[in-house]
Amino acid sequence: MLATDSFIEYLQYERNYAAGTIVNYKTDILELQDFIEEKVGDLAPSEVDADLIREWIISLMDKGVKASTVNRKLSSIRAYYKFLLRRGVVTVNPLRKITGPKESKPLPAFVKEADMDKLLDDTYFGDGFAGCRDHTILEMFYATGMRRAELIGLDDCDVDFSASVIKVTGKRNKQRLIPFGEELKEVMHRYLDVRNEAIPVRSEAFFVRENGERLTPHIVVDIVKRNLSKVVTMKKRSPHVLRHTFATTMLNHDAELGAIKELLGHESLATTEVYTHTTFEELKKVYNQAHPRA
Repeated sequence: MLATDSFIEYLQYERNYAAGTIVNYKTDILELQDFIEEKVGDLAPSEVDADLIREWIISLMDKGVKASTVNRKLSSIRAYYKFLLRRGVVTVNPLRKITGPKESKPLPAFVKEADMDKLLDDTYFGDGFAGCRDHTILEMFYATGMRRAELIGLDDCDVDFSASVIKVTGKRNKQRLIPFGEELKEVMHRYLDVRNEAIPVRSEAFFVRENGERLTPHIVVDIVKRNLSKVVTMKKRSPHVLRHTFATTMLNHDAELGAIKELLGHESLATTEVYTHTTFEELKKVYNQAHPRA
């Protein structure tokens, strides 16, 4: 197969994909290339047929790779061949009739409102800068539903207190505005007072470390996981769980699905519809526990 450099540059400079996403695409393509070389030797992309792709899928499944991961890899290869078609490198896409393995979609995990109230209202975070910051991060995740990367990327100028909106930059550099209420406003004001006094010299980031630099993904994950552990025993305790919690809470309080879609920054309404299943599963659980003939 041909080198993937031009495809990677296309993803990076024309499609503005995130660095992690680009790494996944490149890894998947090279993995297929290695499989083909071991199987039949070095082939040009135009020589790869559907049977080889199917054999690769089977080999992945035999190794215990999850269906969702296999489908993600196939998505990478599809994008690669579409690129080659447009460039005239190949005349046929070997994946045009390939169907990936079926996968069961787990319902998104979320934290119950009572547990979130206990965490945000009754939990002691400490009087210092770190505790105040961590509390504000949890409040913001729960009040806005923003992604981890969006929270990390927030700058001071992105928070408009007069209009009560936060400007976030989501996937593929798409920006959206998220409104916030008085409670989060008070929490943010308190955090800024503590931050500005404790760390007078810092970056333009809204949330910073003790050295004034922007937070890292690992730090944010640790903050969420450590604090959620105080109120829940669920296995998943990530920033994305709080994003799910925001959406589920909004839906439970009669928010329209279309509005939730816009707040979350979803491309498709189908992505947001998973939360209707979540709330229905919770409803079934209550019914089964409460009704004598359930």
